Amino acid sequence: MNERRITEEDVEALLALIRADEEAIRGLPSHVEEADLRMWWTRTDLANDSWLFEDGGRVVAAGWGGLEGTTGEFAGIVAQGAKGRGLGTMLVERGEALAAQKGAGAVRTWAPPEDEAAAALLGARGYREIRRFYEMAIELEEEPGVPSLPAPLELDTFRDGDAHGFYEAMMESFQDHWDWHGSPYDEWWKLRRDNDHSLWFLVRDGGEIAAIARNEARESGGYVGLLGVRRAWRGRGLGKVLLYRTFAEFWRRGLRRVSLGVDAQSPTGATKLYEKVGMTVESAMVVYELPLA
Repeated sequence: MNERRITEEDVEALLALIRADEEAIRGLPSHVEEADLRMWWTRTDLANDSWLFEDGGRVVAAGWGGLEGTTGEFAGIVAQGAKGRGLGTMLVERGEALAAQKGAGAVRTWAPPEDEAAAALLGARGYREIRRFYEMAIELEEEPGVPSLPAPLELDTFRDGDAHGFYEAMMESFQDHWDWHGSPYDEWWKLRRDNDHSLWFLVRDGGEIAAIARNEARESGGYVGLLGVRRAWRGRGLGKVLLYRTFAEFWRRGLRRVSLGVDAQSPTGATKLYEKVGMTVESAMVVYELPLA
């Protein structure tokens, strides 16, 4: 068996491996996309903190890790047909060692709740479930209407010059969320500068940005990457208006499926909002944590 680091050229092979594994475990189509993989890798030094195993020229396992705040994180995937050979245990050991090397106080990883083998492996090593995240989605059957906002609130699209205000609204909106670690502005904008900003919407209240939505068009349909309402404007239906504006734009572009990821225990009650606009839970992901001595 050959071991090496992950490179950018491995994206397609790893994406296929992840999708095949999720579909085998869940019995449902996987909606993991290249954008997800690349986003995970923004927090990873692939040249030093990744592992890829090949057998006969075929990728049979891979993993990578890094730090999120003061907590270590790692991901590991073993191909269908290559399980039961100790590769999963090896990846977990690599992830733990990397987190310890970086001085983390704890290490986290994640797996679908249907993956009983992963749960057994992690449980035997002392991990416990600390959170669940849902993927929720809606199939649009007709053109959505967009509710109006009372003056002086104004529904608008991102404009040149809005970047700092959008960033500040994001940071305030998510400060209550579990384990939120915002990047410095320059890092965030470098990552988002080339996005399709015609899919970014916001609610203005005079000269202030009260609420924001960052969306993307993907292979599987429309995706709500972020939806946030600043504290002073909560409870006034701004999130709902932004969602309907998002749905309407995706409908206009011919995208009928719209999805998003959400913390199952969101302190702002986000899951209830998404259910009210017709979204349902399609899948879940369990976050496991192990304290490090």
